[in-house]
Amino acid sequence: MHGRLWLIILLLVWIGQWVTGTLDLLPVQETPCRTVWFLVEDLAALVAYQARRGMPWPPPRSHCRHRRQRHGRPPFRRPRVTTEDEEQAAQPERTRGVKSNSVFAPQRWGLSPDFSRELPERLHHFWRRYYECFKTKTRNTGEYADHYLSCLLRMETKRNYTNIGRAAGVAGENIQHFMSNSPWSARVVMEQVQQEIKTTPDLKRGGVVILDESADEKAGDKSAGAGRQHNGRLGKVDMSQVGTLLAYANLTYFNRPVWAWVDGELYLQEHWFTSEMAELRQRVGIPPERKFETKIELGWKMIQRVKANGLPFEAVACDDLYGRSTWLRDKMDGEQIIYMADVPCTTQVYLEKPVLGVPERPPGRRGPKPTRLRVLNGVKPFKAHQVARRADTMWTRIRVRTIERGELDDPFAARRVWTLREGEPEPVEEWLVIRREAKKRHNYSLSNAPADASLEYLAWLKCQRYFVERTNQDAKSEAGWDELEARRYRGWEHHLALVILAVWFAAQIKWEWAKEYTRDPTLAQQFAVEVLPALSMANIRVLLRAAMPLPQLTPEEAVTLVAEHFVNRTRSRKSRLKRQKVVPTANAPP
Repeated sequence: MHGRLWLIILLLVWIGQWVTGTLDLLPVQETPCRTVWFLVEDLAALVAYQARRGMPWPPPRSHCRHRRQRHGRPPFRRPRVTTEDEEQAAQPERTRGVKSNSVFAPQRWGLSPDFSRELPERLHHFWRRYYECFKTKTRNTGEYADHYLSCLLRMETKRNYTNIGRAAGVAGENIQHFMSNSPWSARVVMEQVQQEIKTTPDLKRGGVVILDESADEKAGDKSAGAGRQHNGRLGKVDMSQVGTLLAYANLTYFNRPVWAWVDGELYLQEHWFTSEMAELRQRVGIPPERKFETKIELGWKMIQRVKANGLPFEAVACDDLYGRSTWLRDKMDGEQIIYMADVPCTTQVYLEKPVLGVPERPPGRRGPKPTRLRVLNGVKPFKAHQVARRADTMWTRIRVRTIERGELDDPFAARRVWTLREGEPEPVEEWLVIRREAKKRHNYSLSNAPADASLEYLAWLKCQRYFVERTNQDAKSEAGWDELEARRYRGWEHHLALVILAVWFAAQIKWEWAKEYTRDPTLAQQFAVEVLPALSMANIRVLLRAAMPLPQLTPEEAVTLVAEHFVNRTRSRKSRLKRQKVVPTANAPP
């Protein structure tokens, strides 16, 4: 039976192929016979499939993935041939595929194709504002900044000099020279970003600067600042390059949050300034005026810079690496800068004011006279986690703000405490602010906020450090901060400046979109939420890539690119052999 069925199928196919071959010779190609034959051919394929299965009709649909994979699938039907007029008639239907009242309708979310099309022009105007920042003594290299900034926002991965040059249509060597050698000032770029924040009326109040660091793993120790040091991203000590960074955040308008980096310094470990490293310092271009400074000293330098530039901020937030430094807290307090500094749970505080002094030597006791300061009134210190467990520590649940994933309303406690300074005769009165997070974890901070500050204000200030994580995420995941492969100090600074521009551009687009485009208010009611999600930097990059797609390689360009790779790899091998002083022989393996 199966043999006869196959014979019939083969005869039908041969006859159909002869008929279609004859029709190809006719002047009119689109005939009803051809359409009918396509149906017959599909039917024959379906019959052959059922013959293999041994079934006279299709089985009922199975929801078992493994069963479908085991028995196979019927062949796909040949797509129907459509004319150009039918394609044009169907195009509006595809555009109107989503109903206007659907939750997936872009216009209800304040989105339109025109917004995507406007992004390239907005990016161009944004770059023009910074064009003069890239001027050197001999020329203005601002066009390369345009290419670099655009590729940071459009490319997905591997944003190195070569790939950026290829995507921008310029030589990779020119991009490398612009980033690693050209003497334009990265500091001027950062200062202009700060000036734009300063001149934005809606950002005059409510700003907070956040001190943090960012570590990137390195394969070797020949890059500027590279060394074995703690990498918070890896959670261990490893070969890394660490930058001390200052971010700005403002949530005055909850539906228009703003965050961006505004300053940064490359941390150089102490061994970089030894005489053994002099040659490498010169090779990677570390400025001669750079001296060893701790991360805490670099952080204070940046805080002083942004304050001198007039950046409007109300407080400084930092993690426990900086918060445990009494020197930094005293510096900020001396400049009347309010801080909210995280501290370890073992930080010692006094619940009553201790009286400090040098005790007298007890009568009749021999030995040297005491010289160290001690607590004379018998007040004992408590560790911060002990204060959190005391019965007289009052907890209050504070609704700090509405977030996309719900409400931020953790329990908070605040107590006036006293802390000691090394060698200082007077204790310092501060706020100990404690936050009870999920899974009963506690987080501790010290603040010099006024004594009459409300718990709501202290809780709000304590939760601001979250936005440095959002800034780091945008810079690393979206702007290619951690994809830098340059070794030179100037390349690190220039890359930081252009990443800051990329994040600041996205922050401005998010801000303007929230002001210019309104969303359907019934969406919040429909989803039973108070806050609708804001535009993210990832969203902006998707829209920008749609309006400015990256160039696709043609076959000719692809083979040329592979040949270029061969040349570069051969040059690399030649350079390596030259450094090793090895003379290649004719019989040596390749």
